[in-house]
Amino acid sequence: MTDSPSPASPSPIALVPVDPAIENYMRSLLGRTDNPVLHEMEALAARRNFPIVERLVGVFLESLAKSINAKSVFEFGSGYGYSAYWFAKALGPEGRVVCTDGDPHNREQAERFLNSAGLWDRIDFHTGFAQDIFARTDDLFDICYNDVDKGDYPEVWRLAKDRIRPGGLYIADNVLWHGRVAVDQFTDVAPGWTEAIREHNELIFNDPDFDAYINPTRDGVIVARKLTA
Repeated sequence: MTDSPSPASPSPIALVPVDPAIENYMRSLLGRTDNPVLHEMEALAARRNFPIVERLVGVFLESLAKSINAKSVFEFGSGYGYSAYWFAKALGPEGRVVCTDGDPHNREQAERFLNSAGLWDRIDFHTGFAQDIFARTDDLFDICYNDVDKGDYPEVWRLAKDRIRPGGLYIADNVLWHGRVAVDQFTDVAPGWTEAIREHNELIFNDPDFDAYINPTRDGVIVARKLTA
């Protein structure tokens, strides 16, 4: 009698929360966002294998910002301005998006893209370490958006949560981390990153001052609303 085969170990990238066919259908509804600047930014991401939130999440960010009438956003990690494009659209001419990135070349590209889109006058772009730049501000923000190196996610949450106005939002990308957060066996991108994302998510959901939810589109977007008095 032969032994039965052992069940396969879960793949670290096999968990797809939203079926690709559903996401493709959702994208087909977004013709109104068909902007040449977006095409150029997305094409650059494809050529460079550069991580951006992509179209479905971008529209989600814009809708969230509009839903709370946001006028100020701090981005922990901006790349070359793809997420800032959506926030800046939502905030209107009087709004301000504080962008951060460690690469001066990304800032140059962001200026070119967002100038072309007519949005650069709503952007305050700083080159350097996002947490240090944030520490030099003293404002309350309508939205704090987190897309830095994943090992830093708990630190960014702890920094940001007290600097969000009541009714404002904390948003973070990649909180499902290609399914790694939901399996026991995985190959991480960098040591400790999956554990850091898990810690980050648990801190948010256990914080009594915030209501939280994860939108599973693409790689998972957490949205936490700070409670009002």
